[in-house]
Amino acid sequence: MDQLALLFVLLLGAVVSVPVGDRFGLPAPVLMTLLGVVLAVADFVPDVNVPPDLILPLLLPPLLYAAVRRTSWRQFAANRRPIFLLAVALVFVTTLCVAVVANAVVPGLPVAAAVALGALVAPPDPVAATAVAGQLGLPRRLVSILEGEGLFNDVTAIVLYHVAVAAAVSGDFHAGRAALDLVLSAVVAVATGVALGWGANRLLDLLGDATLQVGLTLLVPYASYVLAEELHGSGVLAVLTTALFLAEYATDPDDVLTRLAGHTFWDIVDTLVTGVAFGLIGLELHNAIRTASGRWGELLGWSGAIVGVVVVVRLAWLLPATWLTKRLHARRDWDEEIPMSWRETVVMWWSGMRGVASVALALAIPLKTDDGSAFPDRDEIVFIAFGVIMGTLVLQGLTLPWLVRKLGVQADTEREKAFEKELALRAAKAAKARLREIEEVEELPEELSEQMLRRAFEIGVRISPEMGEEERREAHEMRVRRLKRMRRIQGELLSAARHEVLAARSEPGADPEVVDRVLRHLDVRSLR
Repeated sequence: MDQLALLFVLLLGAVVSVPVGDRFGLPAPVLMTLLGVVLAVADFVPDVNVPPDLILPLLLPPLLYAAVRRTSWRQFAANRRPIFLLAVALVFVTTLCVAVVANAVVPGLPVAAAVALGALVAPPDPVAATAVAGQLGLPRRLVSILEGEGLFNDVTAIVLYHVAVAAAVSGDFHAGRAALDLVLSAVVAVATGVALGWGANRLLDLLGDATLQVGLTLLVPYASYVLAEELHGSGVLAVLTTALFLAEYATDPDDVLTRLAGHTFWDIVDTLVTGVAFGLIGLELHNAIRTASGRWGELLGWSGAIVGVVVVVRLAWLLPATWLTKRLHARRDWDEEIPMSWRETVVMWWSGMRGVASVALALAIPLKTDDGSAFPDRDEIVFIAFGVIMGTLVLQGLTLPWLVRKLGVQADTEREKAFEKELALRAAKAAKARLREIEEVEELPEELSEQMLRRAFEIGVRISPEMGEEERREAHEMRVRRLKRMRRIQGELLSAARHEVLAARSEPGADPEVVDRVLRHLDVRSLR
């Protein structure tokens, strides 16, 4: 098997792992990691030769962009305090604790190298957290915090990592300069992200075609990441800023085709890239086995100690941080979402899985320092990092569904239904208000006016059928049944039309481009 065949195996696994995970209640990223482990120990599978400095630029931008599309700036702003405590403060604390323990248990490990190890294992993986939390039906407030933590903690950890690696390579470290670099990196990233978001928004308006617009959204996160890195800013923060800007300002309510195409496209990208990323994590077992040759007991002991540190520190931090946030929340009218019980806090604790960023940063550690000597204990750091990733991702990922069921932590479906009903009512009222505005300008026949009024009401009922309880439920239910019957018959008519048009594609002299254009028209008509 060559490298290209291995890539196709990972892509196929990414697709298959989703229904398999749904069937057995297991997270797809964890299944892909296990697939990578199985492939890593197979004799016929080659070593992965992806340059370490390309792993983050290739995999992280589309994953971050896809994750941000599912949230909003308002959600981040509402959860700014708990996200800050987890994404910034907890990363610093975890880095410090890991560095202290690693420096104590690994003989001869320099402080700078220990800090680099702490920084690369500190951030929980945003992709794993989002995939697992979304699949388990957790309360929305927990999902929001986990998404926010996962998206922003990489920014802090990567900057800390670069500072520590630079100190280890050069042998020189200045705390003041490191703090200044951290601030400048964030400022450059935000400025780059906003500028690219603004430019991309204008370009989307100029393109006008759904295919070109969706294609541009694939290029934008890469451009944001690379440009910010070239300007010595945080590529991760730049991608987040660009994605949040576009989510806020690049949404045209009437551009239905682009929105549907974009949603489908990014679901596909998210599934495939996530699968490849976690498959590569499992495949890195090759390097771990080579490093541990003859030293399994020693290296596993060090790895176990660091796994214990990252797990215990997260719980020790979450308990008082959650208590403090709840106390502040009770005193002031803040609209932020926080864990409301010790059960939810435990689920948040056990959701701290490491993943793509950690393995990429571990592999990106330089081979040599500025004086030409080998980077201190590089092989040991990579092995420990891999042990932390496997220990948290596989152990916690496989047991988290059981823990969620055991603790009974589930989403508040009644609240979601109530909000859905509220949105349906607002949509129907907006449609009725627009109808009244049209009637003031145009003279509509009474029959047409009544029909449009019913259609306006049905807009809301199609979203939330329970809305019909509030007005003319019985009469409306009759109309709904009639409408469903009409839609079923219309669907069969359109299906017959599509079959006929598609059959014409193989007829002599048929122009495939014309056939596809007519078929696309019928497809769009079927969505209405």
